[in-house]
Amino acid sequence: MRDIAALKTALEGLKIEDNPALVKQKSRDFFWYSPVLKRELDHVTADLVVSPRSEAEILRVLETCYRHDVPVTVRGTGTGNYGQAMPLAGGVVMNLAEMNRVLKISPGRLVAEPGAILHDIDVAARASSGQEMRMHPSTLKTASIGGFIGGGSGGVGSIRWGGLRDIGNVLRLKVATMEERPRLLELDGWDLQKVCHAYGTNGVITEVEIPLTAAYDWIDVIVGFDSFERAAAYGDDIGNRDGLLLKLVSPIAAPIPQDYFLRHRRFIPDGRHICLVMVAAHALGPLLAVTRRLGGEVLFRSDTAEDTKGLPPAYELSWNHTTLRGLRVDPGITYLQVLYPYPNHLDLVSRVHAHFGDEVLAHLEFVRFDGNITCFGLPIVRFTTEERLDEIMRIHEDMGCVIFNPHRYTLEEGGMKQTDEVQLAFKREADPKGLLNPGKMIGWEKPDFDFGSRRNYLFPGLQPAS
Repeated sequence: MRDIAALKTALEGLKIEDNPALVKQKSRDFFWYSPVLKRELDHVTADLVVSPRSEAEILRVLETCYRHDVPVTVRGTGTGNYGQAMPLAGGVVMNLAEMNRVLKISPGRLVAEPGAILHDIDVAARASSGQEMRMHPSTLKTASIGGFIGGGSGGVGSIRWGGLRDIGNVLRLKVATMEERPRLLELDGWDLQKVCHAYGTNGVITEVEIPLTAAYDWIDVIVGFDSFERAAAYGDDIGNRDGLLLKLVSPIAAPIPQDYFLRHRRFIPDGRHICLVMVAAHALGPLLAVTRRLGGEVLFRSDTAEDTKGLPPAYELSWNHTTLRGLRVDPGITYLQVLYPYPNHLDLVSRVHAHFGDEVLAHLEFVRFDGNITCFGLPIVRFTTEERLDEIMRIHEDMGCVIFNPHRYTLEEGGMKQTDEVQLAFKREADPKGLLNPGKMIGWEKPDFDFGSRRNYLFPGLQPAS
């Protein structure tokens, strides 16, 4: 039994929250996108929330919790979708929202604390040096840089720059270990793979250095087509044109935009499949020339629309904001994350779309992946049962797609279905008691787990529902 009163005494002087309602609020992320995770995790809550304001306070929390054998789950702003930031075993949620300063901006790079909001980073970079981040999630306005690196994989900008784990897209991290005497480690180069997209299971990011690129005025364009296959082919075509400076290419099947993009609904006729595009202002003319040649109809341009008041930017219609807008209209839907491997990606997209019809509504995001332009899918699924959801994923895999399962809370099941030995080895070094975000790394919790069995991993330390 944990002595939480003794822990609070030991942490006296730090910002601590123990009100049960507020603690539960800070113990949640967007796990409820998944009806499976909602059933499994809805009751999960920490015992305390601690909000350090400095590296020294982070080290004090880690040292104290280590001494008291209390788990620590790191949280940014909680915009993740897979339960990454949920304290499965209770304990302390370390809320890094107060460590939000941009520390340094110089040509091509920026240093920030982990709780800095991505939008604030972009604003600061533009104002001081005419630069911007290479990529960001659709939650630009609310997500933190530490959370993005610890739990994200890419996003708006990945059509040009690839993913977060592509070497060069993160330059340096400072990471605190959870030991008897916590250390601060500087990681760069290949060592960054130890903690990027590791959900905070093997270290606490205390400082981030990322590359910047030149800032541009981005124009949102919505292009319409009479079939989804044509919208997907258009996305592939423009994504492969090296002379077009693009930041977003998102084909989306009808009736998703008509049913869920309520503020843009007036621009999108019934039955039209669309492609969302963010294009640099100087590349708009060439993009329109390509669009005419490929038979697309420009339905909306942010630079010429007469009334854009209240319209969200295109990136807030894309990536997982597409799902969020759908859930606001129809709570009975959910989604998948699918990779259509290059070079047969368009054929796979067509086959999958034809097979499922309206049960699985297509939504693609074109990205640079291993040097090639291909697409991820974040399709909308009309949810019926967990068994049918699993069957839909198996059918995708049987067709040749790769599923990154958003209905699982572990690193391995949500990714490539195998343990990342580099991250596991670093956890043994940096978190010898296994107190950092327990339950999220199967390789630590159950080394003999059979990933080929199609059985779901259930963390034995998961808090029981009351």
